[in-house]
Amino acid sequence: MSPLTIAAVKEQSGEIPIHAAIHAQLQSRAIRTTKGGKPYFEMVFADATGSFSLKIWSDSPMHEAAEKLADGEIVRLEAEWTQNQYGVNPNNLTWFHLDETAIADFLAGDPETREKQDRDFAEIRLLCDSIEDPRLHDLCEHFLTQLGDRFRRTAAAKKNHHARRGGLVEHVSQMMRSANALCPIYPELNRDLLLAGVLFHDCGKLWENSYPEDGFAQIHSIHGEMLGHIPLGIELVNKLWNDLLETPESEEWKTLKPSTEMTRLHLLHLIGSHHGQFEFGSPVLPRTPEAFALHYIDNLDAKMEMVRQAYSQSTEIVPGIYDRVFPLPTNLVRPLGPFVPAVLPLGES
Repeated sequence: MSPLTIAAVKEQSGEIPIHAAIHAQLQSRAIRTTKGGKPYFEMVFADATGSFSLKIWSDSPMHEAAEKLADGEIVRLEAEWTQNQYGVNPNNLTWFHLDETAIADFLAGDPETREKQDRDFAEIRLLCDSIEDPRLHDLCEHFLTQLGDRFRRTAAAKKNHHARRGGLVEHVSQMMRSANALCPIYPELNRDLLLAGVLFHDCGKLWENSYPEDGFAQIHSIHGEMLGHIPLGIELVNKLWNDLLETPESEEWKTLKPSTEMTRLHLLHLIGSHHGQFEFGSPVLPRTPEAFALHYIDNLDAKMEMVRQAYSQSTEIVPGIYDRVFPLPTNLVRPLGPFVPAVLPLGES
């Protein structure tokens, strides 16, 4: 039986079980207790396409094996998979250790996901190259040169949207395309600043949601836990900016307008305000056209990814109405299809 990806199992499973195998890496394991006091393991497994959690009860035949499984270990999970609003559920679950060849194939990643992320990264580079302001252009280039590899293996979130290795590249690329499309419609937007703001808005997640070079289990960073990605992003951009100020090319920046200091400050404001509200973690609220645009572009892309995933994973309660998928607030309704013109018989007009 050829293994399916986690994304494929989520798409194909529903109320009717599917018998399938998944190759996945143990990302985390925690001991939980039900309201009735029954202990269980909550285990999170991941691959190139995403992750899911499994509950292993204390009276399960797999409980002893779950206790012995090492963090980061890669296994073959076989089960009859179903899915409801709370996630994927395995029946008759068993797992097996993989040989070296299977592990190497797994670590190479899903070819379709890898190809998409390669295209997205190339588009990010292309749009960054189009930035005319030499300060923002060189800053983007410096970031992609110094930290491009780490950027390419970082998730956009721990869950909910683009929560997979390389998900941040997918998220940033789509946001950049949206920003590039909106700038001609809203001429008050500074295109160079907005594109740079999109690239850097989540750059602190390189220490909050990063993955190792040889696996799909997110790294837990003390810096990410104690500071969060917004302060880390501001610190990183200041570090990269100061690197460039020490180069001979920066001498020409002294005569540029707007001033170099104001350009840096506006870029930092985009990072600090992109969550849009204090209760969502922004230390400051949006105060410029680019800050408002970035916040809504970010929110739109995250929501559309959640909706896309919900349609692919949810089951229909009744025809045309889908079971609610967290964190969306309601059931989804089948979208309206595209308009199809009527085909008239020959001779009629």
